[in-house]
Amino acid sequence: MSDQIIERHLYHAEATALGGHLTLPLDQQIHPQAYATLGADGGYLSQRSEFFAIEEVMRYETAYTQVAGNVDTKAGHGWNTLVSSVVEGLNILDVLTADRVVAQISTDHPRAGYIPTVTFLGTRFEGLRIAGHPVHLDLDVNLVGDRPANDAPYIGQSGLMDRVQRQHDRILGAPDVPAEVASRFKEMTTTTQAGGNQSAALECSLVNQASGGHPGRCFGHVIDVPNFGKIYLAVLRVEESDYKPGTTTPRSTTFSLSMIECKFGCSIAGNASMARAVVNGQGQP
Repeated sequence: MSDQIIERHLYHAEATALGGHLTLPLDQQIHPQAYATLGADGGYLSQRSEFFAIEEVMRYETAYTQVAGNVDTKAGHGWNTLVSSVVEGLNILDVLTADRVVAQISTDHPRAGYIPTVTFLGTRFEGLRIAGHPVHLDLDVNLVGDRPANDAPYIGQSGLMDRVQRQHDRILGAPDVPAEVASRFKEMTTTTQAGGNQSAALECSLVNQASGGHPGRCFGHVIDVPNFGKIYLAVLRVEESDYKPGTTTPRSTTFSLSMIECKFGCSIAGNASMARAVVNGQGQP
């Protein structure tokens, strides 16, 4: 199958340091902090927040984001997009703390074909702790793998699907896995149909396994902490849509990475997402 020659690229990237909604111990909407979004023509934009706090419930010392889109002049390359979101000095109720959390995605959309190369180089946790105890992580920034050949979609590639299946099996095979966690990972992929347009989505994590002597239990990349809530680490969502007519090639591939997602319970209630990055460029025609 020959690749479609792309005449124009529309950039898209966005980054958020923190967002969510608390209902206890106070009702507080957390508006997106250090939010940056990239225009369709590319360029560069960065945002920075020196200090943010919701009373003594949640705070960070520094956060910054950047989005960039440029044409790569090297042979064999096309349109590059970079998105980063960094949170430093994170503290949630003196239970969940981190020195530094970095979400970073870089994509290269080729001049021929729609499927981009993607890398998560730079993504990491530094000094992640629960109740003062270090959290040890098996982090795999190469989980997605190489760009599929022949402009094939990422979702369905045997290597990626095998790695994600092992993640799901690890979670669902654990004893006494919480129902909320089990239901979220019951299916590896989902498909939707809206207005004649089909889309497919895959949820996984760049963390294969969390462990440590901290309170709570680990289910793969999910940590269930009593009297605090559930912590989802390095959640990656891959979405494919706008399929080229008569093919299985999606003209739109979205990578969305949230380094920390919290579903709070007990003394603190609500939800929050920290260090989130999204990229989804698209070629025309």
